Amino acid sequence: MAETKDPAGTPGPPTTVVLFGATGDLSRRKLLPGMFHLLRSGLLPHVQIVGTSLDEHTRDSFLDFVRAALDEFEKEVTDEQWKDFAQRLYWAPAGIDNLRRVIDEAEAGCTEPQHRLHYLSVPPRAAMSVIEDLRDAGLVERSRVVMEKPFGTDLASARLLNAAVNEVFDESQVFRIDHFLGKEAALNILAFRFANGLFEPIWNRTMIDHVQIDVPERLGLEQRADFYEATGAYRDMVVTHLFQVLAFTAMEPPTTLDPQSITEEKNKVFRSMLPIDPADVVRGQYAGYRDEEGVDPESENETFIALKCYVDNWRWAGVPFYLRTGKKLAEGQRIISVAFKEPPKSMFPEGSGIGQNGPDHLTFDLADRAKLSLSFYGKRPGPGFRLDKLSMQFSVEDTHWSGSVLEAYERLILEALKGNHTLFTTARGVERLWEISEPLLDNPPPVRTYEPGSWGPNQVHQLIAPHAWRLPFERKWRGNGTTA
Repeated sequence: MAETKDPAGTPGPPTTVVLFGATGDLSRRKLLPGMFHLLRSGLLPHVQIVGTSLDEHTRDSFLDFVRAALDEFEKEVTDEQWKDFAQRLYWAPAGIDNLRRVIDEAEAGCTEPQHRLHYLSVPPRAAMSVIEDLRDAGLVERSRVVMEKPFGTDLASARLLNAAVNEVFDESQVFRIDHFLGKEAALNILAFRFANGLFEPIWNRTMIDHVQIDVPERLGLEQRADFYEATGAYRDMVVTHLFQVLAFTAMEPPTTLDPQSITEEKNKVFRSMLPIDPADVVRGQYAGYRDEEGVDPESENETFIALKCYVDNWRWAGVPFYLRTGKKLAEGQRIISVAFKEPPKSMFPEGSGIGQNGPDHLTFDLADRAKLSLSFYGKRPGPGFRLDKLSMQFSVEDTHWSGSVLEAYERLILEALKGNHTLFTTARGVERLWEISEPLLDNPPPVRTYEPGSWGPNQVHQLIAPHAWRLPFERKWRGNGTTA
């Protein structure tokens, strides 16, 4: 299926979205409200939605489920908007014949041929069964398939999964979703780097000391013990999310902004990454994890991970990238922080404050509302030469475009509908990340206990020394949120 070249702001083509796992938590919180918002915004004008899952529903009870989800997660749903959305919703009981029949029913009144987007909001172990059902039902042609993480649990399983998927769907039809790359701030990294002549010349090992990608979570397992026990923080977050953000941060300028060029530059980053050294990894487990329902009382699974890794190419040789994520930590944040090298010599007098607040930092906040901050030293007003850290800050909420921001899943659904692979991962990229992970997976360091509400095991400070983690921030954003 050829990829479309539509600009990002144009509506998606006529499409039937087949939502597997339609009554699950992700569907309730993100997918159904997201498609409603896209319809209301005029970006999904010709959409039909067929929901299916193992739960027993009728079309009427599914409509009740969807309306409850919108009332909880979407603001100001008018009766007219709900009526328009509800007439596009269908329910298919489990079974290939039922699915085929309901899709035909949903498309019966359509004036144009419908593309189909099969969204697999199902556990990884169920994904292949769904793929085989789509093949047996004759629902592969004119279709695209969206797959949720994780894409395997190691190199061998990733290769098996990709091979099995590609027996049914061409790689151009497959969209491996990473919601981090759908965030406004992730795209702002590309704009910041490649649209401004001021910053690209200093984006290299000569000027940058190190990079931090920090995604702590306050939440715990949230009834996901079965999934998490088989996955852990590294497989759940680092391979599927943090490494993707690293690629956007480290990639070379693409020749154009088309999907093929961007994907190739991301894959070059992955090919340049050195294998993960277990000595550069800290694994942790929060106190009380083993008492959670569904968790092995002797579990060695990590709920926290921090690591140091390297992109061994001309631009980044010798520059460490520090990654940290975990459950039940002190704050929930999504931060990229680029630390610039300090001047080689200071002419400022002793006691001026130079060097006391660390290096200059460029900070991206990957929350749904894009923010960035550049911190630097400036002179404190008054007599003498006293220096303080200052910052320049930008937030989408401060601009007239703030109402145009799409939530990450909304953006990714729209781009998948258009066949745009820019924000999705490839089989080759996924397998390379599992390849560099093999030393860690084969020889993981021991898990260290940490207290819920902390910043992880104490060993994380040794990992990053002589530097320090940027979180928690000491200075505040103007308005809500924190950064420096």
